[in-house]
Amino acid sequence: MGISFLFAALSRDVKRLIVIALLSATASAQGVSIASLNDGSLSFGPDNLGPTSPNAVGASPVVANTLPEAPSRHRFWDNQNRVLFATVAALSAADFAVTRANLQNGGKELNPVTRLLSGSTAGLAVNFAGETAGIIGLSYYFHKSGHHQLERITPMLNIGASSFAVVYDLNHR
Repeated sequence: MGISFLFAALSRDVKRLIVIALLSATASAQGVSIASLNDGSLSFGPDNLGPTSPNAVGASPVVANTLPEAPSRHRFWDNQNRVLFATVAALSAADFAVTRANLQNGGKELNPVTRLLSGSTAGLAVNFAGETAGIIGLSYYFHKSGHHQLERITPMLNIGASSFAVVYDLNHR
């Protein structure tokens, strides 16, 4: 009863966040135009250099906008990534231990990919070690390609999924 209520409440909040994100993106796209045009007719000179009519729109002075500073590059193995990857490895090990115990007690593996390797303890260990290595590798790829937010989000998503798997396995022993 408590878990299903938690997931229902979480689902409502996630839906609201998605709607707010979509509406805020649309609202920020609706900006006021900086340029205001006169109703005068445009006529170009003999060299097509620009308008010659006094009512025509002329070139406006350019205001120098400075770009924001680029985010400082960080090392891949900084403290935040170390903590994230250590958490990924710890939860992967916990998921391995709980899954192995459930399988030895007659349980069934629900993940179809893991089910292929769940016939032996070594296969199961390879699966969870590969999952951890894959998360670190994907984060490294995002780091090298300059997608630093995705670099951090990838292990966070895996932490969430592994946490859910461990809690689910513990509740269904």
